[in-house]
Amino acid sequence: MRRLALPVLTLLLCCAQAAPPASPQQIYGPLFEAVQRDRLFPDGKSFADAVPKQDPATIVAAYRRESPQGTALRDFVLRHFEVPGEQAVERAPLRTHIRALWPQLTRPALTSPAGSSALSLPAPYVVPGGRFREIYYWDSYFTMLGLKADGQQPLIESMLTDFESLVDRYGFIPNGTRTYYLGRSQPPYLALMVDLSAATDPVSATRHLKALRAEHDFWMRGADGLAEGAAARRVVRMPDGALLNRYWDDRPGPRDESWAEDVATARESNRPAADIYRHLRAGAESGWDFSARWLDDPKRLSTIRTTDIVPVDLNSLLWTLERSIARRCARMGDRSCARHYAAMAKARHRAIDRWLWQAGQGRYADWDSTTRAPTTILSAATLSPLFAGLATRAQAEAVANTTRAQLLAPGGLRTTRIASGQQWDSPNGWAPLQWIAVEGLARTGHIDLAREIARRWIGTVDAAYRDTGKMLEKYDVEERRPGGGGEYALQDGFGWTNGVTRALIARWPDLDPDAPVAAAR
Repeated sequence: MRRLALPVLTLLLCCAQAAPPASPQQIYGPLFEAVQRDRLFPDGKSFADAVPKQDPATIVAAYRRESPQGTALRDFVLRHFEVPGEQAVERAPLRTHIRALWPQLTRPALTSPAGSSALSLPAPYVVPGGRFREIYYWDSYFTMLGLKADGQQPLIESMLTDFESLVDRYGFIPNGTRTYYLGRSQPPYLALMVDLSAATDPVSATRHLKALRAEHDFWMRGADGLAEGAAARRVVRMPDGALLNRYWDDRPGPRDESWAEDVATARESNRPAADIYRHLRAGAESGWDFSARWLDDPKRLSTIRTTDIVPVDLNSLLWTLERSIARRCARMGDRSCARHYAAMAKARHRAIDRWLWQAGQGRYADWDSTTRAPTTILSAATLSPLFAGLATRAQAEAVANTTRAQLLAPGGLRTTRIASGQQWDSPNGWAPLQWIAVEGLARTGHIDLAREIARRWIGTVDAAYRDTGKMLEKYDVEERRPGGGGEYALQDGFGWTNGVTRALIARWPDLDPDAPVAAAR
């Protein structure tokens, strides 16, 4: 057998082993294309020259799993690559950052200065942040969830002291602690706040019950003698005689804090300005200020008619309030009180099922008192009866299916599917709505969907935090980036985002973006 000369053999072996290495485009495929297509870096060569921090196959698998977009994509790249000329800003772990924000958002007891619009408060409290420099009603429940998770029980108790002080002075909890908010409240979460209290002594129990009964009285004023199909203040008599509630504001005129905006909106309408102002104010009481839920034409705020709508979320909360009062009266031995409020809760449950449940569409709807029909807008409010605990197993199953098919977005739960330009519509997602959905789905057995919403939301919040260093009021859950829309600039701080995100991490610690298991998902 003829032997090859050594130089020839060496040459053949060399050539056989010298397959060219794959390029970044070949290695990273869709990730590479997304980075370059979106011009994530000013110079396209930057990513082509990037050095991976771990095995490329692991990075590609993580990209396919997370599908990051926008700021989330940039954050993903900087976490997984050393990009020439680009440095990922080192941030404290998300949970650590949230804990550090509580002292920054906490305010001491306040005695209002002469001439100030602020309302005095007897105990320390937490503000949302940004332009919201006073305590707000429904925000505070979701903030308290995070305070609970971080062991801040004394602050929860002091905020309850503040809210009960407001009820004692004004007969209800106003939208926020400003004189110009004294015509309206916000979604009634006091009963759920009281459930977070650790106080079990008789004096506290009596004080809590007194405040809850006063709040219920506030929402039901005007019910006596109300004719079928009529409405008075916050109460609506349904066509069958049942009582449900709507949002309202007892004061007329444009809002003090949004005077110019309200006057401009009224000018765009062909209806009396006084009517527009009332609807705008009622929209503010809803907390969803503003949303296509309240608009005839989602593109025109001047078509607002909030007081014509019977909202499913409000009535779910009032059912919770009535049940809470009945339960607390029973504990204190007041059987007459317990029977009275239990009967009211039962009647409200029947009315919700009759007028707001849409079996054929698998959703709970708001009801339009002018058309005498359910509204057509699907919103995250459809999950409120699940959160409250009044949905049957079949109703919960149908709502879960609807949520999965229509409200689940890449970055969490959609508010609505309508891109109206208003902040309580697409593409925004909001912390309280995530919590309502997650809790409602979890309590009705839909744990996987609840967890998935939580996972996506935490990922969105974390991506924006890594990019901006801030916790924000709202987020774009379609693109997983900071939110927008509405009548003021995006705010940071932010009380309810901190609270809900921290509470979700407490429920599922492995969803903590900084947990060791999170890196392996």
